[in-house]
Amino acid sequence: MVAEKLPKAVKYEKDELIFLDQTKLPLELIYEKQETLEQVYISIKQLKVRGAPAIGIAGAFGLLISVKNNIDKPLDEFLKNLKSNGEYLISSRPTAVNLSWAVNRMLKVAENAKVVKSKELFQILEQEAINIYNEDKKICHSIGDFGEELIYEGMGILTHCNAGALAVSELGTALAPIYKAMDKGKKFKVYADETRPLLQGARLTSYELFSAGADVTLLCDNMAAYAMSKGLINMVIVGCDRVAANGDTANKIGTMNVAILAKHFNIPFYVACPSSTYDNMTITGKDIVIEERDKKEVTHFSSCQTALENVNVLNPAFDVTPNELITGFITEYGIIKPPFNINLEKILHNKETK
Repeated sequence: MVAEKLPKAVKYEKDELIFLDQTKLPLELIYEKQETLEQVYISIKQLKVRGAPAIGIAGAFGLLISVKNNIDKPLDEFLKNLKSNGEYLISSRPTAVNLSWAVNRMLKVAENAKVVKSKELFQILEQEAINIYNEDKKICHSIGDFGEELIYEGMGILTHCNAGALAVSELGTALAPIYKAMDKGKKFKVYADETRPLLQGARLTSYELFSAGADVTLLCDNMAAYAMSKGLINMVIVGCDRVAANGDTANKIGTMNVAILAKHFNIPFYVACPSSTYDNMTITGKDIVIEERDKKEVTHFSSCQTALENVNVLNPAFDVTPNELITGFITEYGIIKPPFNINLEKILHNKETK
């Protein structure tokens, strides 16, 4: 099974929270124990742990770690600290909805728990964080099963950024169908955009695909059109960080470029995501808050300065792909097709109709 070859982004073992430091990949495989709220915040902010589902899981366990030393305090004080710590964690990355979703889920469980001691509540929260992890693992496998049916022998698949095992609990979202197809013995090619400016495609996606034994080819971002024009790409699958009610989708910067190119070359463009990424409180993509990151990510290539120190820099971490460019969403409930404003709500928020 391919899953056995893949790295784990987040581990919770023997009451310890451990992140794989993805800023060191692909040259170093370093795991860091997370011991404080501030450390978890920095790890998320600095992209040591990244990917919408993974930072949701990291947020849930991070919130747990943040109150680990408060279990002997009065319950009202424990709850007060829990809430303020949750708000602090959510502020680390505002665009990915999974982080706020997971932290708010933990806070809601705390509010509804019928306990009198902080230690009892901590145990309930610990189980809830484990539930979030296990649910994500099941979701990834379901996304993989549905998406695998789209993959046929000899095809070429393009992906952007990293939506693989490093971005979730296991397998991934966009890469889950690829890994499932590999398990079935299908032969096909995968093309990974490098994904500037932080090179998640070069450092992470090509790393984990190569490690899993996939036939992977790395592309510079500006080579996608060339590859499509030569008939090398038959389908695009990407992950995402937030889906608005109308289907507009926020994902790593450069995703919209790929979607526009796919539309031009008549190539199916799919978004693979868990239902927790769907945010029906965000009406359209215009309402999604886009994170702006440090200018040095653009002016420097790794530690090498490649631009003038004082040049103006625009560095949004994400862009929003309009719903009309999306062929469908691959979710744990199946593949959702247009009209998205109706079908997303029907399938993801009225699951009895699935």
